Amino acid sequence: MASGSGSKGNDFRRKWDKDEYENLAQKRLNEERERERNRDAKALAPPVKRDLLKHRDYKVDLESKLGKTIVITKTTPQAEMGGYYCNVCDCVVKDSINFLDHINGKKHQRNLGMSMRVERSSLDQVKKRFEVNKKKLEEKQKEYDFEERMKELREEEEKAKAYKKEKLKERKRRAEDDLDLEEDDEMAAIMGFSGFGSTKKTH
Repeated sequence: MASGSGSKGNDFRRKWDKDEYENLAQKRLNEERERERNRDAKALAPPVKRDLLKHRDYKVDLESKLGKTIVITKTTPQAEMGGYYCNVCDCVVKDSINFLDHINGKKHQRNLGMSMRVERSSLDQVKKRFEVNKKKLEEKQKEYDFEERMKELREEEEKAKAYKKEKLKERKRRAEDDLDLEEDDEMAAIMGFSGFGSTKKTH
């Protein structure tokens, strides 16, 4: 390092310790060489073999903590904190949409040991998948036809009942209106009027 001013009489120029700076330069060169060696070793190392992307074989739980309250303190572990906890990546995500984005994302899949590449399907696999989907569709169609038909029959019965009730109510209303009109005509005859403005003629 530089020695202080005025160390030798009136000489105000800085004096540098050459040995110390040579040692520092040598140390820096050694570190750089070591870094290059590590970089070359990494480049020569075989790449990590990752599995291809697969279907999730479990249901994502988004509703088990819905509507529940938790008291959070300084000692609460991260898994117990508010939001959705990912135990693979050891992180907490605040809402369900971001949690789904996270578990479908590149970082999470890498931590699971998967690449973001999907297995290329062969022609036979595609044909088998079509057959399976066709069978499922036919089964659904059968179930749908039977259930839908029963539902339609129930609805028709309910409509018929409602129609009958409405007709009965309408008949009762007409009968009551006819009684009211007859009473009005009788009252008009007693009072000496020809009628209370009704179009019905008195006998």
